[in-house]
Amino acid sequence: MFDTLYECFWSDSLWLPVGLTWADLEDKEGRVYAKASNLYVTLPYALAFLLIRYLFERWIATPLAVSAGIKQRVYLKAEENSILEFYYTTQCRNPAQVDIDGLSKKSSLSTRQVECWFRRRRRQDRPGVLKKFTEASWRFVFYLSAFIGGMVALHDKEWLYDTREVWTGFPKQTMLESQYWYYILEMSFYGCLLFSVAFDVKRKDFKEQIIHHLATLVLLSFSWCANYIRVGTLVMLIHDASDVFLESAKLFNYAKWEKTCKTLFVLFAIVFMVTRLIIFPFWLIHCTWVYPVLYYPAFFGYYFFNTMLVVLLCLHIFWAYLILRMIRKFMFGTLTKDERSDNEEEDGDESSSTQDEVEQRHKPAGSLVADKKYDKNGGSRSLSPPENICWSKTVC
Repeated sequence: MFDTLYECFWSDSLWLPVGLTWADLEDKEGRVYAKASNLYVTLPYALAFLLIRYLFERWIATPLAVSAGIKQRVYLKAEENSILEFYYTTQCRNPAQVDIDGLSKKSSLSTRQVECWFRRRRRQDRPGVLKKFTEASWRFVFYLSAFIGGMVALHDKEWLYDTREVWTGFPKQTMLESQYWYYILEMSFYGCLLFSVAFDVKRKDFKEQIIHHLATLVLLSFSWCANYIRVGTLVMLIHDASDVFLESAKLFNYAKWEKTCKTLFVLFAIVFMVTRLIIFPFWLIHCTWVYPVLYYPAFFGYYFFNTMLVVLLCLHIFWAYLILRMIRKFMFGTLTKDERSDNEEEDGDESSSTQDEVEQRHKPAGSLVADKKYDKNGGSRSLSPPENICWSKTVC
């Protein structure tokens, strides 16, 4: 059964135009063709990228962040409570009032204490600016290196300037060494991104990012096996172009260089719109949709490849919508964060958490403190020990 599935998967009619077989793409007459077995190397390379990333973030990005004035913020940890922790990890991170009442009875805590515990617990999981900076630094270095490498590999290739040349001699187009490394390193990097999604900063477009990485890997793998390498290099090049400006804008945003950040964001928006919504659909998809049928009848691989390109285009449109929302807020002076950020707490809670930590830090452990807090009517109330009572909603 396995052999049958294997033969069906690698059927000539699925991958190649009519009249061609895999025997036609065997190395001969000085021509070297891409082979599916070459892709196995991307797995160890992806793991190597994880190691390189760890070393880069630890020894380069972190000191750079510290020199830019970015520090790791330490939040007051939520007290150990097995009942609340179980609910937090298995049910919901932000329970409704009805659930809070039920958890209050189960844990023998007041509703205010339960609310306080969940706020502190969410803050524990919230990534700090330092983590965001190091991640953006890693992506910036790779995208910049990949874009420069892509330009070096393609600047003298005729299909960079005339997309009709993509299909000249297809599929009997020999693979160049520069194309080999460009593909392998890009695919290894996207594999690294998939491996690291569990501990990377999660944003509102997390699902779209996963779809994008998977679609990119499938697209690159198919183009590699079917020898669509020329158009594949063009797709990678235009994607890396805008990502360089995006990651650099994030870096300056985290470092509080607002003017530089805004300038880079405008450049990113322009490059993104031009490359992803103009060049990609009207040059590259047009190239893969119109020109191939001039040389051979349409086949399954032709439709599959173009479908994956359309999936990427849909994701580009989604992100363009988010970018336009950010531009609108940017123009009216209301842009305070990335539209994809998934902040659960308001700025008031963020600032009040610092007050809570400072007050707690200067109090002896286990001591009873009777601070006076005045309410709106001028009265006062006595506070219970900090380890037992959450003082007020604004300091939890």
